[in-house]
Amino acid sequence: MELVGIEEIRAAATRLEGVADLTPIEHSRAIGREVGAEVALKCENLQRAGSFKLRGAYNRIALMSDEERARGVVCASAGNHAQGVALAADMQGVAATVYMPVEAPLPKVDATTAYGAHVRLAGSHLDETLETAIADAQAQGRTFVHPFDHPDIIAGQGTVGLELAEQVPHAATVVVCLGGGGLLSGIAVAMRALRPDVRLVGVQAAACAPFRDSLDAGRPVKATDEGPRTIADGIAVKRPGALTLAHVQALVDDVVTVTDKQLADAVVLLLERAKLVAEPAGAAAVAALLSGEVRSDGPVVATISGGNIDPLVLQHLVNSGLAAQGRYTSLRTSVADTPGGLSRLLSIVADARANVVGVSHHRLEQRVQLGQVEVVLQLETRGPDHIARLHGILEEAGYPVTTM
Repeated sequence: MELVGIEEIRAAATRLEGVADLTPIEHSRAIGREVGAEVALKCENLQRAGSFKLRGAYNRIALMSDEERARGVVCASAGNHAQGVALAADMQGVAATVYMPVEAPLPKVDATTAYGAHVRLAGSHLDETLETAIADAQAQGRTFVHPFDHPDIIAGQGTVGLELAEQVPHAATVVVCLGGGGLLSGIAVAMRALRPDVRLVGVQAAACAPFRDSLDAGRPVKATDEGPRTIADGIAVKRPGALTLAHVQALVDDVVTVTDKQLADAVVLLLERAKLVAEPAGAAAVAALLSGEVRSDGPVVATISGGNIDPLVLQHLVNSGLAAQGRYTSLRTSVADTPGGLSRLLSIVADARANVVGVSHHRLEQRVQLGQVEVVLQLETRGPDHIARLHGILEEAGYPVTTM
């Protein structure tokens, strides 16, 4: 199978001039201290439409014939490719129909619609959505814009690699999120041509990681349907493409996986320490560094491939992350159902230097004794030791504590 070449990527870069932004490199001391190496972040979350996907989509549509463009395009995506195709098509005056899974995040659906595409929801996961979209494209005589398994898509995504080679010429390792493989394939082509000594690593979500089995089998192998779903919907591709698999097999050094917990931790760290909003799929490379799945003796680049995260999901990840670090806790206790009962409890909490975020007061709970009122507190705390001291103080003062 013929691989994409560096000249195709350079041609794509020319087409993308004035279309795709040259996204910045941010050096992260916080992550660097965690991993013991210089760490640079390639911020494709700051790209137009919130991810790298515009690059490949625009290049693919730009290379279509006038007749194909007149008939319009169809694509399938969990969100980022949808927005990339919608924006690319709108910029080139091409009608776009976008299929998204029925549970696609609402902000991604709304954003895709805002870019001018007609959105249809179909399928419980991306493979089912792909099948529906391909069938519609064939029935309507429209061009299907594949999210990853096409030379023009790979060439467009490869422009990220061109930028990396110039922005971080001393990089020893480049770590890239891996779903269908379009971004990793394109970056690998560029880096092997310009920096053949660089180590290239792809990162999949452990709950949907077909690449390792596919590489071992030498053909695309579908991920099992058993097990939990992943929060990294942007890389939850159950079967690699034949073309992207060939690129990864020929050009990439290693493929690793990260858990949803590691993805969530990476999202929170990027938000708090790097001031960057990343979706879980977009934070996969950082998660691999923080978890130790990828180690590097020299400078390392982690791609942040997308930042299109539902605010409610982000809020949940932040709260969960803070709780895991002991910086947020929720506990249940009971107080006497008398005037001043709640005030005395809150005074003890304040003296223990915990900050009250929320209070719930339940008089009718069956689990509390007559004359008692259940109280649930949400608290900002200063770590696990502080939480343990707080529990001891409350227990000593006669308030039984249950962590929620």
